Amino acid sequence: MNTTAGITTSTETLNARIRDVQEATRGVTTLYPRSYILQCIKEDCFPDELWNKLGEFGLLGLSIPEEYGGSGGGVLELTALNEALALAGVPTLFLVVTGLGRVPIVRHGTPEQIKKYVTPTCTGEKKLCFAITEPNAGTNSFAMTTLATPSAGGGWTLNGQKVFISGARDADYMLVIARTTKASEVKNRTDGISLFVLDMKTPGIQLTQLNIQVETAERQYMVFFDNVEMPADALIGEAGKGARLMFEGLNSERLLAAGAAIGLGDYALAKAVAYSKDRKPFGKPIGSYQALQHRMAQAKAQIEAARLMTYSAAERFDAGEDAGAHANMAKLLGSQAAHAAIEAALQTHGGYGFDRDYDIVTLWPMIRLMEIAPINNEMLLNYIGEHVLGLPKSY
Repeated sequence: MNTTAGITTSTETLNARIRDVQEATRGVTTLYPRSYILQCIKEDCFPDELWNKLGEFGLLGLSIPEEYGGSGGGVLELTALNEALALAGVPTLFLVVTGLGRVPIVRHGTPEQIKKYVTPTCTGEKKLCFAITEPNAGTNSFAMTTLATPSAGGGWTLNGQKVFISGARDADYMLVIARTTKASEVKNRTDGISLFVLDMKTPGIQLTQLNIQVETAERQYMVFFDNVEMPADALIGEAGKGARLMFEGLNSERLLAAGAAIGLGDYALAKAVAYSKDRKPFGKPIGSYQALQHRMAQAKAQIEAARLMTYSAAERFDAGEDAGAHANMAKLLGSQAAHAAIEAALQTHGGYGFDRDYDIVTLWPMIRLMEIAPINNEMLLNYIGEHVLGLPKSY
């Protein structure tokens, strides 16, 4: 029985919640395996068939209350879905941005906003992406300059730009983090930040695709806002008080990214294990050589440790506790474990690891990206040092 910090979920119940989601996900990934996602990447198209099937199975509705058309559960179940997709070699960044984008809307939006912006995402009818990063601000989101100002009729006018926005082309809505008071005009850097849901058909939005070399079906974009008019109900929560809402979404993002990382790590490791059992250049399987075997064993231990931290953090998040430290640790450990796994897989495959037909080198960019995005690991270590260990801030 897990009783840490008030959490009383039994291990059996927790494992059952994860297992049920992952078994349902396998029903989808059997229909749309790794070869399907690779074809979508080659053709530069969104994996609509996979996405719609996830909606049909009720998996896109995980973490959304049933009264709003969802399947119930929490971020834990959505993390399990993300891991299960990655375990099958079909990770989707869109699930990460959808999952984190819906959190502040469900927690702080009006019933009308939830029905308008969230309910259609449960079936796949509508897609939601997320925009926070800016070219000049980078990791320092408080320095963002994208500005929403009041307009006639109670609405808002949005100007500015965002970068590294995954899936912007394919999204119907975008959760935009913007300032409603300039950074130079606030006492506390967390003040003056607001959350808006933007209809992507609104005039004044321009997309420029970035040349990002990561093997995913979602492309990344620079997004420009030029006098984009938003209605009053585009604002989620209270104007200027959106920093806390933003961090709630970002904590869930850490967990969803961790789920993808450990799933991809396990997927890469399974390929390495299978290859090492068959490859016998000196008569014995190379998997028996400790130089390779220990590397794979170490990666497996790291993956399992990261998995435990990830679902522990997800429990805390769903229980309404402060999950910041655990979510950051989960993403840190998950990305490091996945990196260890892909390095083991590449070393085990030798030269064939760089042959795209073996589908190992194709995994490396996304796994390596996990140590940089959605937030770099150095910032996670800064958070742990400052907020967990109580050390002085370094930046």
